[in-house]
Parts: sequence; structure tokens; C-alpha cells
Amino acid sequence: MRGLDGFLAECDRGPRINELKDFFAATAAGQNGMPIRKPAVDSRLLPSDELLRGLVGLHAARQGFFDQHYHGSIPYRLEEECRMAYAILKYARYREAPLSLYSLGTAEGTMARTLSELSGGRIRSLSCSPNAENYKCFMAYGEPPAAEFFVGPFHWLTKDVLSSDVRLAKFASGFDFILEDTTFQMYSPNRVKQIEFVTQHLKEGGIFLFVEKFRAADENDYKRRERQKDFGFKTRYFPQDEIEKKKDTVLKTMFNNEVTLKEMFDAAGARFNHCVVTWNSGNFCSLAASNNSQNLNMYLSQMADPAIPNEYVYEPGLYQATADYDAALQQR
Repeated sequence: MRGLDGFLAECDRGPRINELKDFFAATAAGQNGMPIRKPAVDSRLLPSDELLRGLVGLHAARQGFFDQHYHGSIPYRLEEECRMAYAILKYARYREAPLSLYSLGTAEGTMARTLSELSGGRIRSLSCSPNAENYKCFMAYGEPPAAEFFVGPFHWLTKDVLSSDVRLAKFASGFDFILEDTTFQMYSPNRVKQIEFVTQHLKEGGIFLFVEKFRAADENDYKRRERQKDFGFKTRYFPQDEIEKKKDTVLKTMFNNEVTLKEMFDAAGARFNHCVVTWNSGNFCSLAASNNSQNLNMYLSQMADPAIPNEYVYEPGLYQATADYDAALQQR
């Protein structure tokens, strides 16, 4: 990867491991930012399925401190996480060989660990986070089978590190799925280089999943969606003064590193032939990208309908969009 030194230096300056590090450490340790009640899946929005019920139950049992904060902050993100995990679990059943998943920057790696446990090791996962507090939560239920954790920011996990670490060497050949969950926006708006760097770990034909908060084309739309999130959802879990405090200490900084959905499609299009939006909640979207349309369509076909009330959805037309980058981009 050309320009790696400059990119790594840019990441080292990122807010996530500098001015925001205390917020993330304290939240991961359960010292602040805890919701007044633990978020729980609204089962009415998901299919009635025994496999999915088992996944939801184990996921709830494995959540740590930061996950509770996170899922109380984004409308119906918990349901979406279970929906994504359910699709990956079903996708894995069509494969003869075990499937590998890299979940970068996703706090205590609850989704990845849950998939490794529930699949009986057919899904081998690696999670990473800069916070040792998240690793402590990851290990709180014992050392999980087929699930590993790297303590450090995503840009520290190079191919050399994977190859030289005894625990991680099994992932050196790459991953079938990579999930970036609101991680890039904590470092910089440089999606082209961020995607390029992480894609070195993706197997040929693999699928890259993104969950990010996006700037809206109209700033007023962005603000309206934020008010809807804050007053229509977050107040179920956090006092108003805590919501306002987070705006000042975290969200203003994060906003500087957000990109528009079109900019994200442009960045993904530099590496992938196919990209589609699979979920939208206010200013948040999930995307799935791949250079293998068959694999991507297999993943998409395993997804249940988005588990979210319609009033939070602003990009409904893209759920059933063709998994083709050029066609998707033309819709923007």
C-alpha cells in the first residue's frame, strides 16, 4: 500500500485515540454513559425463527458496558446488529469451509463472539479495540472458542502483525467478512485510504460491511434527524443533560470526520465493483460491498427485512437496489 507511513501517522492523530480516549475508556469500563435500562431487542420487528431467537438471547447475555451505551444511542441499531449476524450465520451454512470474520473497532466484539459461539466454531472471528477495558468485557464470560481479540486501533493490525502473532496467524490468509462499525469516523474523513488499508485483509470475493453515520446533503435534514434520534429514542435510555453533554464532548468532533453517502460510494467504488445500502436509521446507514456479485447477493438474500419503524427511514429506495456500484451511484 503506497503512502502507508503518512496514513498511519494520520490515524495516530485521530480523535479516537487522543482527545476522545478518556470518554471511550470510561464508557468501556462502565464508569459513565450507562443507560438507565439495558437496551433489548424489539422482537416484534424481527422474524419468529428459532435460530434468530437463540442468537438474540446469546447476544444479550454477552453484551458489555460499551455495547449497552452504543445500542441505547442509535435507533434500532441493536435489531440491525442481530439482523446482520443472522444473515452471516445463515451464509456460513452454505459453505463447506469455516468462515472468517474481522470486526474492527467494535468495542467488546459482542456480535463476533456470539457468532463464533453459536456456530460452534464454523465462524472464526477477530475483534479489535484500542481499549483494554473492552477486552476485559470480551473475556468476562471465559475465553470463547474460535474468537480472538486484538487490543489496539485498527491501523496497528497489519499483515505482519497477523502473521507474527501465534493467536492471530490463522487469519493471515484474510477474512471472508469484514465489519467496520462506526470506526473510520473516529479517525478521519479519509475513507479512500481507510478502505484501502483494511481491504488488504479481505479475501478475494469477500464482503466488506460498513456501519457509519453520514452527513446529509442538506444540513437541516441532518439536524432534524439528530433531533428525532435524541428526543424520539435516546431519551428512553439517557437523561437529557447526558445527551447534551455527549453532543459537546464527542459528536461535534465525530462530525468533522463524517462523509456523505455519495462520498462513501465513491470511496467504496475505488475498491469494489458492487455496493448497496442495506439499512438506514436517521443519519446512519449500513452498506455491503464486494467484487463478487454472487457472494454479495447470497448475503443480501439471507437478510430479513430491516427491523425499524418507517419514520426513521430516509433511504428506502436503496434497500432493494441492484448490487452494482454504478447503478447505485447514479441514484445519488
